[in-house]
Amino acid sequence: MSMPQPEPVDHCGYLPAAVDPSALALNENPFPPLPSVRSALVEALGSANRYPEFLPQRMRSLLAAQLGVRDEQVVIGAGATGVIMQVLQALTEPGDAIVLTTPTFDGYPIFAQMARLRSVTVPLDVHGHHDLEAMADAARTARVVVLCRPHNPTGTIEPVADVERFLARVEPGTTVLLDEAYVEFLSPAERLDTRSLVLRFPNVVVVRTFSKAYGLAGLRIGYGFCAPELGRRLWNMQLPFGIGVTGLVAAAACYRAEDELQHRIRIIGAERRRLRAQLSKLGVYSTDARANFVYLPGVRPWREVFDSAGLRVRHYADGGARVTVGTRQSTRAVLTAVSTAALR
Repeated sequence: MSMPQPEPVDHCGYLPAAVDPSALALNENPFPPLPSVRSALVEALGSANRYPEFLPQRMRSLLAAQLGVRDEQVVIGAGATGVIMQVLQALTEPGDAIVLTTPTFDGYPIFAQMARLRSVTVPLDVHGHHDLEAMADAARTARVVVLCRPHNPTGTIEPVADVERFLARVEPGTTVLLDEAYVEFLSPAERLDTRSLVLRFPNVVVVRTFSKAYGLAGLRIGYGFCAPELGRRLWNMQLPFGIGVTGLVAAAACYRAEDELQHRIRIIGAERRRLRAQLSKLGVYSTDARANFVYLPGVRPWREVFDSAGLRVRHYADGGARVTVGTRQSTRAVLTAVSTAALR
């Protein structure tokens, strides 16, 4: 007879999103860390009294081997946000311009302000895609341009050929931040060949994270890779003792658990397709998202719809709403909120 599992102990008054089906604003993975990853983390806690490496050389080598690139091409940060700030600190001066879409990932306007950059915004098209022509034009006088693929918050992706044409138009002196925080949710056919891309376009920095598909948002493990010369420059911004021991252990365990990861990605992808299909039956359009969320353009009062149902989703200035794909319970709650609002 199996023993009942104890309820999670909340030592600091925080209810983890993994057990809160209404927490749908941050694109967190609805599942806890993979079982093998959790076991590795528990074992690593015995070393919590020791400092990690002064600079994360072992993590760098681990990531480089997984990506098939040289160690000197890899940089590491506290989540993707840490890597992005390292890039801006290393490559920009106050007053430089950064080209962003609108809407975009919430962090980018904050990062621009922190680095004292001037934000130049380019609206997405009506289907939630980048206007790559307008972005390339705007980048002529900018120091940095950001391209998210899949895009946050719409989840859309641009065709590979269009991305390469865009990169060819951007001047070599302008850094392209290619944000692939959600790349694991794409099929192999949908992905860019970023390993060769950064060598062909040495002004490109690819940014990724263990926060989304891997479900390690609380550990803050992000990384970037680029051409060797740029990588060496960015490594100079690496924060000493900035990556904990648990980060290295968790990343290594994740790479050993690829089958477990792919199973979870399939579950999340199926739930996203179900949510979109059911929303469509209710007459609600959502963008063709390829990540762990859906985006609802601002054609309805989404804040009122979701707030009244007690659901925490991300709202945008244009009235749109981004809804994280959670558990089946979360999906039912979203659909109930939408259908109830339609009956009012």
